[in-house]
Amino acid sequence: MHLGPAPSSHLEPLRFGDRCWEWGQRSYLMAILNATPDSFSGDGLLTDGDPVSAALRSAEAAVAGGADILDLGAESTRPGAQAVDARAELVRLLPLLRAIKRRFAVPVSVDTSKAEVAEAVLAEGADWINDVWGLQGDPRLAEVLARSRAPIVLMHNRAAADKVARREGLGSHYEGLAYQDLLADIAAGLGQSLELALAAGISRDRVLLDPGIGFGKTPEQNLELLDRLGELCSFELPILIGTSRKSFIGLTLGLPPDERVEGTAATVAIAIARGADVIRVHDVAAMARVARMTDAIVRRV
Repeated sequence: MHLGPAPSSHLEPLRFGDRCWEWGQRSYLMAILNATPDSFSGDGLLTDGDPVSAALRSAEAAVAGGADILDLGAESTRPGAQAVDARAELVRLLPLLRAIKRRFAVPVSVDTSKAEVAEAVLAEGADWINDVWGLQGDPRLAEVLARSRAPIVLMHNRAAADKVARREGLGSHYEGLAYQDLLADIAAGLGQSLELALAAGISRDRVLLDPGIGFGKTPEQNLELLDRLGELCSFELPILIGTSRKSFIGLTLGLPPDERVEGTAATVAIAIARGADVIRVHDVAAMARVARMTDAIVRRV
């Protein structure tokens, strides 16, 4: 039995730089590089004495493992994380971005919601912007992206500091968040972000949607979202999903972040079967194998 919607091969290809990503042909892998001191998964590059060398090692391992794009972020987005200002974010980001762009040909996405940061990293060669607030955080960000013509990931986010709970050893998560209809409400939020993008002049073929697993959803809602992911294919846009090592996996299995590879693998396989096109992961080599095997089943490639 086929678990999800038909492959998204009818979607307009994504062209950026000299690259062309053909949706529906295979799953693409986005590797996570955290330039933070407080990453929930313990992989923050700033915990190393030499963050640039740490970033280059991580990038090299990701590329060798099969990453199609690197996602570099300098502000933790885990539930309850401390916000940082644009200047601090750029101090963390720019040396790593420059070093990675000098060493590797693989494209780089920067995970930021700030127009000032996006403008600076795009000038330094960043290829995509991954916005966890879906253009609903900084009103200038859409304008910056419209000028740049860079692809943008629009994520749904209903994070609320007063809804954060923590389970010792398993991490932070959200509790008590009410949705009238989970997928309909997420679709409505993504629709608002898409309207902001199009109104600013960002062309539709440069937009990817991320339903925001772990961002303002309870563990149970994350499981439901993953199972019903195919409902978002009605947007007729590529879908990016990020489940890697997240607390809903830990809470389901009773495992800390460094023991969630198998749980992540299950979520990656289900996400692809339900229609995801890009998978954002920590353990690139292992998840590349999961993606290839799932593609062989659901995409027949």
